[in-house]
Amino acid sequence: MDESDGIRSVQRVDARHRYEILVDGRRAGLAAYRDRGAQRVFFHTEVDDAFAGQGLGAELVQSALADVRESGKRVVPVCPYVAKFLKRHEEFADLADPVTPDVLSWLEDELR
Repeated sequence: MDESDGIRSVQRVDARHRYEILVDGRRAGLAAYRDRGAQRVFFHTEVDDAFAGQGLGAELVQSALADVRESGKRVVPVCPYVAKFLKRHEEFADLADPVTPDVLSWLEDELR
């Protein structure tokens, strides 16, 4: 069976500070974040090589941003992939806060 035919789902895994995209129950990618007050700071997105080229990264980020909107939080796109996604998808532009030196310093401390 072709991997792209699998059943896809995105879930937020709060205990691990990330969203995961699953294909047939197998984790195919993730978008990692840390919460800073009312902001969800995304700092890393990846899709497993076995699932590359199937649009899973975009699907993952779109679902994550929709979840952030629903929760009433704001997005800080430290992750270049999330930043690029926001530029291409105007419908999420209202969620974005700028990446500032303050946020970067805070994130560095968080990830220590």
